[in-house]
Amino acid sequence: MDLRRLSHVVSLADTLHFARAAEAAHLSQPAFSRSIQTIESELGIRLFDREVGAVRPTPAGEFVIERARKLLFEARCLQREVDLYRDSKLGDTAFGVGPLLSESLMPQALVELRQRYPKIALRMEGGNWIQLLQRLRTENIEFFAADVRDMPDDASLDIQLIGGQPGHLYARAGHPLAGRVCTPLEAWDYGVAAPKLPSTPKAEFAALLGLPSGQAPEVALECDNYSVLKTVVLATDTVLAATDAALGSELVSGALVRLRVKNWSSAPSSTGIVRLHGRTPSPMAREVMACIARVASGINV
Repeated sequence: MDLRRLSHVVSLADTLHFARAAEAAHLSQPAFSRSIQTIESELGIRLFDREVGAVRPTPAGEFVIERARKLLFEARCLQREVDLYRDSKLGDTAFGVGPLLSESLMPQALVELRQRYPKIALRMEGGNWIQLLQRLRTENIEFFAADVRDMPDDASLDIQLIGGQPGHLYARAGHPLAGRVCTPLEAWDYGVAAPKLPSTPKAEFAALLGLPSGQAPEVALECDNYSVLKTVVLATDTVLAATDAALGSELVSGALVRLRVKNWSSAPSSTGIVRLHGRTPSPMAREVMACIARVASGINV
């Protein structure tokens, strides 16, 4: 079976458009169409229904496409592992990091990695776990590290837990709520800024605020960049949902203070390293993952 033609089948299934799929395969449309016709002839089944202005996989096509994706994935893994074995070198790597780790853990981890491997190129992508999971599935990154409390129970993923830390509410020094015990509702009335919240802290906030079952608390400013969030909180009366690890220097300097919130209780985050099951990480990816886990063990993120 021709892997190249299988890749054409998958590309057509993804685009549902012969011209776009042909362009992605760097072929003329007639040549691409012949490739699809050839594999249909070889298999003895019709993979796609071609109607005016529409392309749809047949039931037989869906059956083949699902298995073609797995076969192509394994072929890429094999080629990659052979290349690594042949070259006997670390190689460059790309990975993703969630908002909390980007602020609290990665500065230290990246310093260590740059000191140890100054000639290696690293590409770090930020985002919440939903965005990073999409990048992982399309193999744009080798792995990502983030809060995994809302991650699906998926056999196609391997998750290595590396720590956690409870969240709190913070405000600028001199904030009207600083230095005294406040209620959750008082803090919320000033507007809360946070990255995309997992379901657990959302439920905690809802319970503290006495919201009806199923109603989510309103976040005044949602942003997955902690540097932006801190800038806003330092300049306004907005309250920040974060962890001590994400605000190390600001807490030490006293620019930000942790609010004393009545009846406050927050379950620790659950930080993990996520990668595709069955995918052998590159040597450099293994080094980066080990470094992240090592730094996490020292600061409990």
